[in-house]
Amino acid sequence: MIRTDPETPDLFLTPVDEVFVRNHLGPHPRLDRATWSLTVEGLVERPLRLDFPAVQALPQIRLTAVHECFGNPLRPTVPTRAVTNLEWAGVPLAAVLELAGPLPQARHVWLEGADTGDFAGESGLSYLKDLPLDQASSEVVLAHTMNGEPLRPDHGYPLRAVAPRMFGTNSVKWLSRIVLAADRPDHVFTTRLYTRVLPGEYEARPVREKDVSSKLLTPGDGSSVPAGSCELAGYAWSSTEVTSVEIAVDDADWQPATLDRRGPDPAWQRFRLRHDLAPGPHRIRCRATDSAGRVQPLTGDRNAVHEIHLLAEPSAIPGGH
Repeated sequence: MIRTDPETPDLFLTPVDEVFVRNHLGPHPRLDRATWSLTVEGLVERPLRLDFPAVQALPQIRLTAVHECFGNPLRPTVPTRAVTNLEWAGVPLAAVLELAGPLPQARHVWLEGADTGDFAGESGLSYLKDLPLDQASSEVVLAHTMNGEPLRPDHGYPLRAVAPRMFGTNSVKWLSRIVLAADRPDHVFTTRLYTRVLPGEYEARPVREKDVSSKLLTPGDGSSVPAGSCELAGYAWSSTEVTSVEIAVDDADWQPATLDRRGPDPAWQRFRLRHDLAPGPHRIRCRATDSAGRVQPLTGDRNAVHEIHLLAEPSAIPGGH
């Protein structure tokens, strides 16, 4: 289920009220933290069932990370630009896996939510994603807090996975079950949808690491501004660090914007450029490049350059006759 997304505010941390909501399988499950538990099973030495106090007793970490929707898996090249930047707190998945003791033949981690329903013509589904064991162990956090407050029901209460360098589809909400396995699961959300062929490749791969992307937030799309000097600003992000952002006004050449460096967390990076706008309508575009050398395409894919349209209004001339 996809709702109308809130406008993305031009803030480093996105307020929880402004975070988009995605749910594939109907209304969110109504879970009670007092009775909820997380099972860890499959190729492990010690199967586990952890209640919420047991999760809270494990080592806790905080990190700030971009949270981005990949888009509709039935239309994987259509931009959605649903993106936020959030502070998460929770338990490293590695700490839970260490308690369970993965067996040598374990190669994949399956993450399953408590939500169930129908999607893409299949019924009786649960939401299931998988990740390679080594990648999941080093990156995934089991989060119970968003921006300093407990997860809200729409965002995965009481516990969700957060894969900070990956698209949101991998950050399973309402987490209830972890399975270690030798193989990937054959499931609508793992091998049939949320796959794509990247440029220069010929075989589909799972949708995981974020693309390089950027979004103009100031001024807002469709707004009117005084003609003259105007700050054009927004945020850029990727699975790695963004190294440059360029802005184009109308059909003029791309101009380099000032870009904040990324810190130790996989958060987004603000960019800005001051430009003199002549009176009249304008089209503004932004284009990011990351440290892997990836550049946003101009058109044709889900991370195509973002553009906004402004009207620069001439200032009134006082004292005229």
